[in-house]
Amino acid sequence: MSEMQIQNVLQQMRQLSESGGVEAPGTGGGAGSGTGQAGGVDFQNVLRDSLRNVNEVQQNANDLQTRFELGDENVSLPQVMVAMNKSSLAFEATNQVRNRLLDAYQEIMRMQV
Repeated sequence: MSEMQIQNVLQQMRQLSESGGVEAPGTGGGAGSGTGQAGGVDFQNVLRDSLRNVNEVQQNANDLQTRFELGDENVSLPQVMVAMNKSSLAFEATNQVRNRLLDAYQEIMRMQV
């Protein structure tokens, strides 16, 4: 991230803080109160929904695998393999997002204000 981009982000953070658009954690800004929202999208809810979707994909794959192993005639090997690959890709994508968020957090913490 260039110096100009960093300064731009810091300026936006200061403006939000001054305008009261950002509350400190634990200050009563519950869901839907505007905390953490940018452009009408709540990052916390998007992240939580994404993690729940990945969990559902993994549970579905495990369920299909178990049913196939128990001899359920309604479940075929290709269905199980596709579900397992979807599960693997979803987990890997989630892991990559987590890594990017951690890198961004660490970079922000290294900034001198």
